[in-house]
Amino acid sequence: MNGIHSGAQIRSAERALSVGTWLIVCGAMLYSVLTVTPLMAAHTPDEWDWTAPILPLVVDAAVVIVVRLDSVLARLGERGGRWPVTLRWMTGVMTLALNTADSALKKDLVGVAVHAVAPLLLIVTAETGLAYRRSIAAAVTALEERQRAERERIERERREREREQREHEARLAREQAEREERRWLKEQELQAAREAAERAERERREREREQRERERERIEREAAERRERERREREERERRERQARAEQAERERAALLARGPATGKLPEDEARRIVAAAFTAGLPVRQTAELCGWSVGWVSARYAEHRAPAAGGAELAIASR
Repeated sequence: MNGIHSGAQIRSAERALSVGTWLIVCGAMLYSVLTVTPLMAAHTPDEWDWTAPILPLVVDAAVVIVVRLDSVLARLGERGGRWPVTLRWMTGVMTLALNTADSALKKDLVGVAVHAVAPLLLIVTAETGLAYRRSIAAAVTALEERQRAERERIERERREREREQREHEARLAREQAEREERRWLKEQELQAAREAAERAERERREREREQRERERERIEREAAERRERERREREERERRERQARAEQAERERAALLARGPATGKLPEDEARRIVAAAFTAGLPVRQTAELCGWSVGWVSARYAEHRAPAAGGAELAIASR
């Protein structure tokens, strides 16, 4: 709880410091612009009067950069080195000089003192805020170290409790494992006896199965051999039948072609058979027309039919007659 309160207090103080610093910076910037602009306008050609606010704005922008980056570095616990310090003091001195220059030129000491308030407050606030932020960063670091140490202590205690719990569980597990091992040994003995009996029974069944399998393979082999013989015999029979049909068709074609020129116009069926035989033998159309007694045009038409894709079927049909 103390760590939580301390963290909340540090964050609250840092917010207050940040808000206060930026209020002072914004007020000093506004005051500086209002104070320095008339001075710059008085020392600027009339046609360039509109540039009078630029210089105070540039100086004040440098002040903002310094304050902002210093706050970031202080929060990170780092230092910017020599150049940030130079820039911080240079901008402060410039702001002080610009704000008091008009009164100093008029030898108005009261005006110098009045116009020096805001720049001096800005310079001191920047330095003080930097110191505060470094102190806050150191406090945050110390708080984090304490919290880390507390977390490590809690973690060590937790690991110690877990180790004791694991040892207790391991002891219980060993005792349980010993009981399980004794029970397992008894079961193994019974299991070994059952497995021996089952193995003997399996071996007997396996021998019987192998014997049946060999018998089945023998029967299948004999059936396959028988089917193969029947297939070969059937193929041989079909081959002889095809050969016989081919020889018969060849003899018929030879007989048709050996008849010589027809004395008259033969019947169409007989003429078609002669044309088919002549087409197969490769005879000319005119010779075929002499054999069947039909015209050359009719024979040419029949030759065209035989040249079509269905010619093979037609030849088989004619040969089978």
